[in-house]
Amino acid sequence: MSWKYGIEEELEEVLVEEDIPDIEEPAYLIVYNDDHNTFDWVIRCLVEVLGHSHEQAEQLSIIIHFKGKATVKTASKKELKPKKDALVERGLSAVIEE
Repeated sequence: MSWKYGIEEELEEVLVEEDIPDIEEPAYLIVYNDDHNTFDWVIRCLVEVLGHSHEQAEQLSIIIHFKGKATVKTASKKELKPKKDALVERGLSAVIEE
């Protein structure tokens, strides 16, 4: 603070638009159960596409089977889109929800 002509001046830091970080809301990659993919195939896809450990992929495949669906990854929509496309190309039923 400084005094100039008897008036107190306060300096404020103002962010300009290009200084504001590009923050995306988290999105959810969901895989649905189906009647044609095997446990082994779903596990393999989750390991290869999402980088999950074998144990994590196995647990997710069981949840998908018994609950009908599971959130397999949470990230930005931009990050999830190619992963969702890769799972769909491998025959899994996957969607992104915000």
